[in-house]
Amino acid sequence: MWRLCSEPFVSWSDDCTRSYFESIPLFLVGILILCLSLSLPSSGLPRTFKWPLRPFLTVEEAEALIAASNGQNSAEAPSDAFKANRTVWRTTCLSGLALGEMLTWLAIASYRVVTTRTLNYWMVSAFMIAFSWLPAVVLPLFRPKVTAPIDLFALFTLEFAAAAFHVGTLWYDHQSLGISPSQWALLGVCLNFTVIVTLLAIVLYMPANVPTSQFIAENIGKSISPEDYSPLWAMITFEWILPLIKKGNKQPLKRDDVWELSPTLQSRAVHTKFASMKRKSLFRKLISANALDFSMNFILTLVSSTLSYANPFFLNRILKAIETPSNDEEWRTRAYFYALIMFVCEVCRIETEAVHLWYGRRATTRVRTQLITAIYAKSLVRKDYSGVAEKKEDAAKQASNETKAKKNKKDVGTSSSGADIGKIVTLMSADATRVTGMSANSHLICAAPFEAILASVFLYQLLGISALAGLACLFVGTPLNNYLSRRRIRIHKSFMAVKDKRTNVLNELLAGLKLVKFYAWENRWMDRILDARNLELKWLAKTRTNQIFLNAVWNIVPIMVSIVSFFTYIMLGNELPVSVAFTAISLFNMIRGPLGFIPRWVVDALQAKVCLDRISTFLEEDEVSEQISDMKRDVIDPTLAEDTRLGILQASFRWNEIENANVAKMPSSKSKATSSTASIAESEPNVSDSVSVTSRSDQEIKFELKDINVVFPDGKLTVVIGPTASGKTALFMALLGEMTMLPGDGRLLLPKHHLHPDEHGFSGLSYAAQAPFLQHQSIRDNILFGNPYEEERYAAVLDACALNPDLEIFEDRDLTEVGSRGISLSGGQKARVSLARAVYARSKCVLLDDPLSAVDSHTALFLYDKLLKGPLLTNRTVVLITHNVELVLPGAYYVVRMLDGRIDLQGTLEDLRANESLEVIIAKESTAESSLIAAQKPEPDVAIGDAPKPKLSENTKRPRQLVKDEDRSMGSVKWNIYKTYMKATSYITWITLIIGVILSQLLTVSQKVWMGVWGEAYNNTASLLHYLPSVSLAEHAGDTLSQTPLYLGSIVQEARIPNDMTLGLPSATEHPLFYVGIFAAISFGSALLSTTSIVIQYTGGLRASRVLFKQLLVSVVRATMRWHDSTPTGRILNRFTSDIATLDTSLSPSLQNVNMSLSGFFVSVLTIIYISPLFMIPAIVLGFMYYKIGIAYLNTSRELRRMESISKSPIFANFSELLAGLVTVRAFSAERRFFNQLHGRVDVASKLWYTFWMCNRWLLLHYDFLGTFVVLFASLLSISGNIGAGFSGIAITSAMTFTVSVYRTCRAWTQLELDFNAVERIVEYLKLPEEPPLVIESNRPPAYWPSSLENDALIEVEDLVVRYGAELPPVLHGISFKLKARERVGLLGRTGSGKSTLAMSLLRFTDPVSGMIKVDGIDITTIGLHDLRSRITFVAQDAVLFSGTIRENIDPFQEHTDAECLDVLARVHLLSDSQQPSRMASQTPSVYEGMETTSIAATSTIGPEDKQPFITLDTQIAPGGSNFSQGQRQLLTMARALLRQTSIIILDEATSSIDYETDAKIQKTIREEFKNSLLLTVAHRLRTIIDYDRLIVLDNGRIAEFDTPFNLIHKDDSIFRDMCIHSGNFEELEKATNEKEQGLRI
Repeated sequence: MWRLCSEPFVSWSDDCTRSYFESIPLFLVGILILCLSLSLPSSGLPRTFKWPLRPFLTVEEAEALIAASNGQNSAEAPSDAFKANRTVWRTTCLSGLALGEMLTWLAIASYRVVTTRTLNYWMVSAFMIAFSWLPAVVLPLFRPKVTAPIDLFALFTLEFAAAAFHVGTLWYDHQSLGISPSQWALLGVCLNFTVIVTLLAIVLYMPANVPTSQFIAENIGKSISPEDYSPLWAMITFEWILPLIKKGNKQPLKRDDVWELSPTLQSRAVHTKFASMKRKSLFRKLISANALDFSMNFILTLVSSTLSYANPFFLNRILKAIETPSNDEEWRTRAYFYALIMFVCEVCRIETEAVHLWYGRRATTRVRTQLITAIYAKSLVRKDYSGVAEKKEDAAKQASNETKAKKNKKDVGTSSSGADIGKIVTLMSADATRVTGMSANSHLICAAPFEAILASVFLYQLLGISALAGLACLFVGTPLNNYLSRRRIRIHKSFMAVKDKRTNVLNELLAGLKLVKFYAWENRWMDRILDARNLELKWLAKTRTNQIFLNAVWNIVPIMVSIVSFFTYIMLGNELPVSVAFTAISLFNMIRGPLGFIPRWVVDALQAKVCLDRISTFLEEDEVSEQISDMKRDVIDPTLAEDTRLGILQASFRWNEIENANVAKMPSSKSKATSSTASIAESEPNVSDSVSVTSRSDQEIKFELKDINVVFPDGKLTVVIGPTASGKTALFMALLGEMTMLPGDGRLLLPKHHLHPDEHGFSGLSYAAQAPFLQHQSIRDNILFGNPYEEERYAAVLDACALNPDLEIFEDRDLTEVGSRGISLSGGQKARVSLARAVYARSKCVLLDDPLSAVDSHTALFLYDKLLKGPLLTNRTVVLITHNVELVLPGAYYVVRMLDGRIDLQGTLEDLRANESLEVIIAKESTAESSLIAAQKPEPDVAIGDAPKPKLSENTKRPRQLVKDEDRSMGSVKWNIYKTYMKATSYITWITLIIGVILSQLLTVSQKVWMGVWGEAYNNTASLLHYLPSVSLAEHAGDTLSQTPLYLGSIVQEARIPNDMTLGLPSATEHPLFYVGIFAAISFGSALLSTTSIVIQYTGGLRASRVLFKQLLVSVVRATMRWHDSTPTGRILNRFTSDIATLDTSLSPSLQNVNMSLSGFFVSVLTIIYISPLFMIPAIVLGFMYYKIGIAYLNTSRELRRMESISKSPIFANFSELLAGLVTVRAFSAERRFFNQLHGRVDVASKLWYTFWMCNRWLLLHYDFLGTFVVLFASLLSISGNIGAGFSGIAITSAMTFTVSVYRTCRAWTQLELDFNAVERIVEYLKLPEEPPLVIESNRPPAYWPSSLENDALIEVEDLVVRYGAELPPVLHGISFKLKARERVGLLGRTGSGKSTLAMSLLRFTDPVSGMIKVDGIDITTIGLHDLRSRITFVAQDAVLFSGTIRENIDPFQEHTDAECLDVLARVHLLSDSQQPSRMASQTPSVYEGMETTSIAATSTIGPEDKQPFITLDTQIAPGGSNFSQGQRQLLTMARALLRQTSIIILDEATSSIDYETDAKIQKTIREEFKNSLLLTVAHRLRTIIDYDRLIVLDNGRIAEFDTPFNLIHKDDSIFRDMCIHSGNFEELEKATNEKEQGLRI
C-alpha cells in the first residue's frame, strides 16, 4: 500500500493512503466471498479450504435426528409459501440497495475518468468499492435465504467501517487543516451511511435459523432455547439470554426455567453423528467433529489478539500528542482521533472475542457430550473387566520397577486399560473433564505465541535493539520454567495417585461402614484415612510450592524483561519519555499473559493428552459380540431365522482378561503384568453382575470352564447344582456371553434378541443375579425394568414372588423407593424383587442364580409351589442355580451338576433315577433322602398365599421419598459459611493477607507514578509529584460547560515550579540509573508482595483443607446408620471428592483472584478520579450500570452453577449403577433404554453448564463495552485537560486496568461463591444426627465384661420398644427375654418380623423408645458404643470385604499371628481338602434330545490342568470381594469372627449362600469354636438352628414363641412347627430335635 502512495501508510493526512485503507479491504473481502460462494470444480485445495467451515450438525439435521429417535416426524414444517414471502422482499431490498450502491460508485468513478481523463488513486478505490458490492447483488438473487447470510453481514459491517473511517477523515481535515467538505459530498456520505445501515438492519433482523415444525415455533422462548432462532443482532449481542437473566434476577431459577439445549448440542443428535464418523484416532475424530467451531475460534482469536494491541498503539500516539506543545491544535485533534479509533477498535475486539468464545464454548459442550456418550456406549458393549485383584509388590521390587520406569521416562503408577468400575467412572468424570477443559482453551495454542510475537515486534519498534536485550531474559528463565513445568507433571501424577488411594480407602469405608461399626473400628479406620489424607496434603503442599515458584518466575521474568530493556535503552543514550514508558509498560504487562500461559498450556496439554490416551485406550478395548449386546446390532432383519435353543455346544471358557501384549501397547501407563495370586474364587466371580478378571502370569493356575456341552430343555425347569466355587455362576456368565470362549469349535446358543415370539408371546431372556441388581427407583419400576405395565400380570407376579405381605409393611406399597443398591430392603426382599423382574419380563428363557438362598424355608417352599411350578413360568425355559436341591428336585425336568469347572453330571430326572445317579446327587446335595420324600408329599396350602393381597398403589398420593433430592442453597452464600472457612484458615492469615494485598496495589500504582515522574524528569517542568488540583470542580464547572464537547477544559492546571522545588530528585538525563533502580525496586517489591500473598493464601488454604476434612470425616463416620441408609453413598462421596477437591485446589486461587481483582478495581477508579475529578460524573452513571448488570448476572449464574453441580451426580450415579449391573442390563437387552436415559441426564447437565457460560459471555460483552467508555472518557479528559503526559498515562492505563478488573471481579466473585458452595455443602454435613459417644470415660465396663462364666441373664431385655423415627410406628413392641451365657439361641420369623432390628438393637444401632437392654448386668445405654461393640461379634448376611489380602481382611490391624489366621481359614473350610472333592463313579447320563452330540461323559480323569486355584493369606481381594463368590465371602467373614472370640456372637444369615455340605461343616465348627460364647443366630435354614438350646420366634415385632426346638416342634399350634412342615424337611427336623432331647436327658 505504501508503494501506491507517496506518503507512508500511517500518514493519516494523505488522501491516497486513506482511500486505499477504505477500498482494498472491501475489495479483498468481496473476492473472498465470491470464491467461497461459487461452485468451483472439485479439487484438493478448495475441499481442504472449505472442510473446516462445514458445520458438524445443522439445526435441521439435528432436529431430524432427534425426531427420528423419538419416533416423530417433521411434517409440520412451515410452508414454502411462507418462506417464499419472507425471502422475496428481503431479496428485493438487499439486491436493490446493493445494486444502487454499486452503480453509484461506478457512475462516480466513470464520471471522474471521463471528465479528468486520468486514473488516479481515488478512482481506483471507487472501482474497487463498486466491485465489493457485487456479492451483495448476486448472492440474494441466486441463493436467497430465509436465514441471515453471514457472508453479507461481514461485507456490510466492513462497508460500515469504511464509511465511518471516511467520516472520521473528513472531521480530521476540518478540525486540523480547516478543510470542509462540500454539501454534495456530505449528502453522498449521509446517503451511503443510510443505505449501509438499512442493509445491516435487514440482515441483523433476519433469524439465524427457522424452526422445522410448528411445535418448535410455538415453544421458542418457553421450553426451547431461542438461541438458534433469534435475529442475528440478538445472537451477536447475546441478548437472546436476557429473558432468562431477568427471570433469574427476580427469583431463584429452577431447572425447568432453563431452556433446552440447541438441537445441535443435544446428546442424542451429537452422539448419533459422532458415532458414525470414522477416523484413525479419537483426537482426529474430535477435531473433525468440531472443525467449524475450532476454526472460527482460532481465526477470530487471531483477529481479537491483533485488535487487543490497538490500545497500546493508540496510547503511544495519544501520549505523544499530549507531550507536544499545547498550542499545536493539529496534534490535539489527532489525539482525539486516536482516542475515537481506539474506542472503535476496542468495540470490534470485544465483539470478536465474544463470538470466538461462543464458538469455543459450543465446541467444548459438544466435546464433553461426545466423550461422555462414547464412554457410556463403550461400557455397554465392552467386555467386562471388573473385579481386578491387583497384586502388591514388595518394596524392593516396586523400587526397582520405579527406577527402571524413570530411566525409561515412563509414568509410574498409571493404570492399565483393564479398568474397574471406579476407573471407568474416573474416565467419564476426571479425564473427560480435563480434555473438555483443554478444548475450551484450545484457541490459546495460537493466540499465546501470536500475541508474544506481536508484542515483541511492537517493543522492537518502540525500543529498538533494547527490546531484544530484554526479551533475551526470556531464554534465561526458560530452563527454570521448563523444569518447574515438568516437575509439576510428576507431582500432579503422584498427587492424583495418593488421592485415588485416599478415595478408595474412603469408598471402602463407606461401603462397609456398618461392618466397621459392628466391630468398633471407627477410630482405626479414621486414622487410616487421615494418614492417607496427610500424605495427600503433603503432595498438595508440594504442588502448591511448585506453583508458587512458577508464579514467581512468571512475575519476575517480565519484570526482568522491562528492567533490562529500559536499562539498555537509556544506556544507549536514549531518553525515556512518557509515551514510550507507558506504552512499554503496557506491552510488558500484555506479554506477561502469553509468556506465562505458554508453559502452563504445555503442561495442561500433556495432561490432557494422557487423559485422551486413557479414554482412547478404553474405547479400543475388546467388545462383546452382536449376539450378546443389542447395541451392536443397528438393524435386525426380522426375516432371519433364529436358533431358539439355550445352551453351549462343545466349548471351554475363561474369565475375560487383558493380554500382556495389549497392555504393553498402552500409552503412558504401566502394565499390570503381575497380578494377584489366583484364588479359588476365580470360579465364582462377583455374582451380582461383575465379571472377575486379572492379568496373570503363565505360572498361575487359571480357572476355566472346560468341555461344556449342554442344551437346556425348551419350556422346562433345569436345576444347576454343585458345591461352593464349582462354577455354577460361571456357567451362567458363559451362557450370557460374559466369559471368553477359548478357540475351538464351540458354539453359544443364546436366543436373547426379541425377533420371533413363540406362540405364547415369549421371546428373549431374563436374568436374576445372586446379588440382586436394584436401581434407585421404586419397587414397581425395578420390577417393570422398562417393560409396559400390565396390571393383571403384575399382580400375579407379586403374588407368586411372595411380595404381597412385604408390600403390606410399606406405607407406599410397590411405589416405595428401594434406595441405592436396594438399601431399604432386606436380603430376601431384594432377591424376590430381582426374581419378580425376571419373571415379569415376557422372556422365553429365565436364568435364576440361587434366589432361594436369601429367603426362609417357608418362603422358599411358597416360591417353589407358586412360581417354579406355577403358571407364570409354564412354557418357559427356566434354569435355576440352587443349593436347596431336596426342595426343587422333584419339580425339575433336567439336572446339571457342576464340579471343578466341568459338567460332572447331567440328564433328565427320570434318566438319572433310572441309572441310580439321583441317589448320589441326593447324598451329596442334601442331608437325608427323607427330605426328598417329604418334599414329594402333598402339603397344605402355604400360609403366605393366604395373606391378603394389597391393592396396588394408585397415583392419588405422592409416595414418600426414602432418599430426598439433594438440597441446594438459595441466594448468596451466608456469612456463617465464610466465617467457618476463615476460622479454619485462622484469622491471622486473613489480616496478613489484607495488608499484603493493599501494599501490593499501592506498589502497582507507585510503579505507574514513578514512570510518569521518570518521563517528565526530562522536561523543564517540575516533577509529577507537584501536580495538584489548583481549583475545585465547582469553580471550573462553568468554564467546562462553555467549551466544546471534546475540549472539556483544564481541570488540573500545570504548575510551573522551579527546579529547586523538585524534592531533590536528580535529573533523568544526568542520573538515569537512579530512576531505573527505583523502578526495579518497586517492581521487585510488588512481585515479592504478590508471591508472599499467594504463600499466605495457600498456607491458610491447606490448613482449612486439613481441618474441614477431619471434621467432615468424623461427622460422617459418627452419623447414625439411619442417616446413612437414607443418603446415597455417591452423595457422601461427592462431599469427600468433588467438594474437598474444590477446597484443596480451587478455593485458594479463587480467593486470590477476588482479592487482586477487587483491589485493582478500587485502586483504578480512585486513581482516575484523583487525577481527573470530572470523571466522577460518568463513573457514577457507568457504576450504576455495572452494578445492575453485575447483580443480575450474579443472581442468575449462581443458581445455574449450583444446579449444574448437582446435575452431575445423576450422571455418575447412573453410570456407576449401570457398571455394577452391566450383566443384568445386557441380559435383558436393556442397553438402549439406559443409553436413552443418559441422553436426558447429559442434556440437563449440559444445558445448565452451557447456559451459565452464555450468561458469562453476556456479562463479558456488556462489561467490556462499558469499559470502552471508561477508557474513552479517561482519554478525552486527559487530552482536554492540561494534566500532563505523566498523569494522562496513569489515567488511561488505570482505565484499561479498570476495564479488565471489573469483569474479573464479577467473574471471580461468581466462581468464589460457587467454590464456597462446596464449603457450604461440607458445613451442612458437619451437623449430622450423631450416634452416642464411643467412650464414656466416667462409666466404662470392666475388662472382663461381658463374662463368659455361668450367668442366667447374660443378655436381659425388658419391655423393649424400638422405632426408627419419631414419626414412624414402633418396629418392636414390648420385647422381653433373658439369655444365658454359653447358650445357643435361634431367632426366627418371616421377613419384616423384626429379627434384624432386635439383633441390631443389641449393638445400639437404634436406642429404645422405652424399656432397656442389659448385658451382664450393665444397661447398654450407659456405656460408650466402642466398649459395647468391641465386646460383641456380629456377622451379617451381606459379607463385606475390603481390597487387599485375605490377611488384611480377617485381621486388619495385625492382632494375630499368621498361624492363627491360617487356622481359622482351615476351620471355615477355605483351606481344607474339600476344595478338590472326590468325583463320582464314571457313569453315562442321559442327554437331552435337543443336543447335537450323542453323550457327555459324566466324569473325566483329573489332570494337572484341572487343578483349581488355591488361596493363601496373601491372596488379593478385589474391592468388595468381587473376585470371590458370595459363599466364599461369607466364609471369610466367619473366619474374621472366629478370630475375635467374644462372649457374645450374633450371626445374621451368615451361611445363606453356602452349599449344605459346607454349611454342615461350618455349623460343626461353630459348635466347637463358640462353645464358650452366647450364640444368637438369625437363620432361614431351619436345620442350622434345629439343635440350638432355645428359639425365639418373632411375629410383627412381638415374641410369639420362646422355647426349646423340641417343645415348639411338638406343639400343635406352634408357628415354628408350621415353618418346619412347610420347609419340606419336617421329618428330618423332628428327628434332630428328638436326638437333641435324648442327648440332654442322657
